[in-house]
Amino acid sequence: MRLCIDWGNTRVKAAIFQDEKLVKDFNLSEDEALTQLMDIIRTHEPEAGILCSVSNHPPELKVLLQEHMQLVILNSNTPLPIMNAYHSPDSLGADRLALAVAANNLYPQHNNLVISLGTANTYNFLPQNRAFRGGNITPGVELRFRALHEFTDRLPLVSKEGDLVLLGYDTETSIRSGVLMGIAAEIDGMINFYREQYPELNVVLTGGNAPLFADKLKNRIFADSQLLLKGLNTILRHNVR
Repeated sequence: MRLCIDWGNTRVKAAIFQDEKLVKDFNLSEDEALTQLMDIIRTHEPEAGILCSVSNHPPELKVLLQEHMQLVILNSNTPLPIMNAYHSPDSLGADRLALAVAANNLYPQHNNLVISLGTANTYNFLPQNRAFRGGNITPGVELRFRALHEFTDRLPLVSKEGDLVLLGYDTETSIRSGVLMGIAAEIDGMINFYREQYPELNVVLTGGNAPLFADKLKNRIFADSQLLLKGLNTILRHNVR
């Protein structure tokens, strides 16, 4: 058994894998993640694990994991089954690497564009030659709502939940439709930009906000909510035999 942990900006996810099979996945509370991870370790007894962290995790997390398994901490120096052609590898989010690895493993011999919709929206391009090139980063859903509220005097903080109409009939619905429909248009537009240069393009949508947009896009896409965890498992298998 292998344990994969995705410690994100707003969510902590984990999964147990047996070879390439995802046995069970977990959504953890950041405040109780250490206790919950210890329960997972006791139950499943993983021999190896991998940690992908894009935010400040508790310092005792690394110690806890190393006491119970062989641990890989994903960073720019971790051996990968793809090449990393990013010009500033030390500044590249480990989550973006894991997404590229997952796409390459699931859709080999394709030009892959992985779109992850979370705190930030990231567009991650991996061409057929398996050299990760980079992509694009834009503000995510919650960041856009907060920016409209915090950088203006009178606009309210709006939730993504509620009426979504093309023609906003009040300030709340105008903001919601502007943000959500704007992101949907952004995604379709970015896909079209990439397809102009890479006609044979495979597009995968993932991330916590992906369900908001999967059925709103004009372009054909694959949706995979566990893509990052699958990528972590592939990297772990590459490093620990």
